[in-house]
Amino acid sequence: MTDLLLKNVRISDDESLKNIAIRDGKIEKISSEIINEPTKRIIEGDGHVLIPGLVESHIHLDKALISNRVHNQSGTLKEAIAVTAKAKPTFIKEDIYERAKQALEMEIAHGVTSMRTHAEFSPETGFDGFKTILRLKKEYQDMIDIQVVAFPQDGVFKLPGMTEMMDEAMQMGADVVGGIPYVDPDPKQHIDFIFELAKKYDKDIDFHQDFFDDADNLTVDYIAQKTIDEGFQGRVSVGHETALAAVEPKKLTPIIDLMAKAKINVMSLPETDLHLGGRNDTYNVRRCVTPIRKLRDGGVNVSLSTNNIRNPFTPFGNGDIMQVGFLAVPVAHLGGLNDLPTVLDMLTYNPAKALRLDRYGIQVGDKADLVLLDTKRKNDSVIDIPERLYVIKNGRITVQTEKKVSMFRDSKEMVSN
Repeated sequence: MTDLLLKNVRISDDESLKNIAIRDGKIEKISSEIINEPTKRIIEGDGHVLIPGLVESHIHLDKALISNRVHNQSGTLKEAIAVTAKAKPTFIKEDIYERAKQALEMEIAHGVTSMRTHAEFSPETGFDGFKTILRLKKEYQDMIDIQVVAFPQDGVFKLPGMTEMMDEAMQMGADVVGGIPYVDPDPKQHIDFIFELAKKYDKDIDFHQDFFDDADNLTVDYIAQKTIDEGFQGRVSVGHETALAAVEPKKLTPIIDLMAKAKINVMSLPETDLHLGGRNDTYNVRRCVTPIRKLRDGGVNVSLSTNNIRNPFTPFGNGDIMQVGFLAVPVAHLGGLNDLPTVLDMLTYNPAKALRLDRYGIQVGDKADLVLLDTKRKNDSVIDIPERLYVIKNGRITVQTEKKVSMFRDSKEMVSN
């Protein structure tokens, strides 16, 4: 017996509607014809768009939802780091748990079925926050797959004991080695340490990288070359990477070529980077967002992600990654006929590739991590910011949204459903 049957769903604007049978958490059959099999549950898609589960590739659950008590008056990255660092010792386990849980549930409700989250620790704060995120990973494993990044927000070599704590975090169950080269005195020393730790535990790497308005201190080229030298192609990601936007074209092209050769994954974080960037510009203020189009066209795998929800780095957000995609359309000039369809990929297939998710997509044999959207044209999936009608994780419905109001434009009549 089939566990779940999705009838008349749209997975492509160029194809007929499909029927999809799901059994044991996987897609068993996809057909344009009627599937006549005993089924436990049927969802009538009525032509609505079905996409793979959304993938949140860069977020900080442990720092979410603190903007009501920790304030960044200048809006600068420097102050965001300073006020958050001052507040972190006051975050008790129960507080971190409740905030992170709320942020996690916001993401799940908006169709995120896989996530990579950075979790902090330090000699001053200990492992409370890190352990809390590991706890949530286990508690919510039936609703979302979570990769936990061991993240040294305040540096590795600036703080006594951090090299040992990084190693301990990997032993405790971190899935990814995190780094942030620009906060340590010697960024290359920091990078080298992260690679050595990743090799020791055979884990992927995720850097907060080149988070500047200007391009004076780039190290992404060093990372890309080291990725090739160490045989880590496809296993290294960089978040922010805003400084690339300040590199003149003739210098940028060889950097992008090297990043593509190293198969570096780039997580662009437009909400945070627009908010914090260009604060010292007095006119013609820069966007300070990594050059998404140029990276994409240069063969680099680019994703869009949230970074933070309502804290000094990003004092807004509701956990809807579709809104990040919508924002990227004007910010990165992605509204063209051939550009717009690539934005949805930056929320689905591209981050899935970066996180190296197994059997992700909508093909027979893929994991049944799916989202049914309240739109009937796939190319409108991002700009509509549609309701997530159903979220399905491992073949099981985890979220169902009832439509409350429909508007018929011709008659101006509004009816409740």
